[in-house]
Amino acid sequence: MIDFPEIQDLIKPNDSKIVMLVVDGLGGLYHPDYRKTELEYANIPEIDNLAKQSDCGLTLPVLPGITPGSGPGHLSLFGYDPIKYTIGRGILEAIGISLSLSSSDIAARGNLCTIDGQTGLIIDRRAGRINSDEAKLIIEKLDGLKYKDVEIEVHHVREHRFVLLLKGDGLGNNVTGTDPEIEGKAPMDSIANDTDSVLTSECINYFNKEIRTILADRKIANMALLRGFSKIPNYPDISRKYQMKCAAIAAYPMYKGLAKLIGMSVLDAGNSFESEIETLHNNYDKFDFFFLHYKPADAAGEDGDFKQKVKSLEYLDGVLADILSVNPDTFILAGDHSTPTIMASHSWHPVPFLINSKLTSGAGIQKFTENQCRGGSIGNIHATHLMLFALAHSGRLNKFGP
Repeated sequence: MIDFPEIQDLIKPNDSKIVMLVVDGLGGLYHPDYRKTELEYANIPEIDNLAKQSDCGLTLPVLPGITPGSGPGHLSLFGYDPIKYTIGRGILEAIGISLSLSSSDIAARGNLCTIDGQTGLIIDRRAGRINSDEAKLIIEKLDGLKYKDVEIEVHHVREHRFVLLLKGDGLGNNVTGTDPEIEGKAPMDSIANDTDSVLTSECINYFNKEIRTILADRKIANMALLRGFSKIPNYPDISRKYQMKCAAIAAYPMYKGLAKLIGMSVLDAGNSFESEIETLHNNYDKFDFFFLHYKPADAAGEDGDFKQKVKSLEYLDGVLADILSVNPDTFILAGDHSTPTIMASHSWHPVPFLINSKLTSGAGIQKFTENQCRGGSIGNIHATHLMLFALAHSGRLNKFGP
């Protein structure tokens, strides 16, 4: 854990290499239509074979029953207590696309969405995952507004996603978002939770009103949803704490932003998982720890598409050998949270993981599934403890105490 008081005294730097592959939304649930979870249904012989040779278990990202966002889920995997190090998704997106930020700026994660023109109810929270070229043209129409003395900037990120940036004085980030996170409801008004954040909520509600007018002639992508309001936080540097050079390989800006925030070097990963793997190979000699991010499983889970999530897992299985060909001393396959397709959303359920090194020989796991990992040699752990296992397996921890 990043806050373990003696962690820097225990660290023993060496030349070992660690690769942590984070499969976004990895975990699933039993689906009555298929009578299995997505991992149970998928044909993933390479991952299953690796699990047989590994130590396996389940991670709890936050607390029992608490559903994590992607930010807390990833922070936890890197050893940061997600309850202490709370963060809004907006600032991660903003840092991820390299926006110029001051300490007073407020950032929010935005989604273009589609509402019914008559009822105002949300039909599609992601506007059909509209393509980036079309979305960028829409986003440009929303940029440049001003409320009182606050400048309102809107920056396209990818597909339906954008960053809302509020620049001005007297802005607090303790506000509610406008996304009900369910279809069939209307976008919500923002509410300030303290007096310092009143101006921020006023700006948001003004922005929402203007969007309706600006996009009134559109049938799809005719509204926006906002959440994850935040300012730039100050977090411990992961490379200094663990005394190893850490690199992030991710195509999506939010994960790049998170990595930058905690002190990882963010490598140019292109726009596909194939290019991410190529980046891993090209930079393998330059760093000690690699965070490699795989997004498609989460996207399919949120869309409620069981077969597509299975397909994404099977694709990953097909490229696993290419990842492992760099011969890491320690390899971890884990997830930031579960995204069961039967729920079409993130969930609170524990997430399967495996850790493989020269010290692992397997402990009865035949398939990499939720149920089998529950009986793995490591069992159930909090996700913040996973980095300690990674360091230990890599010979990077000294003995604690005399």
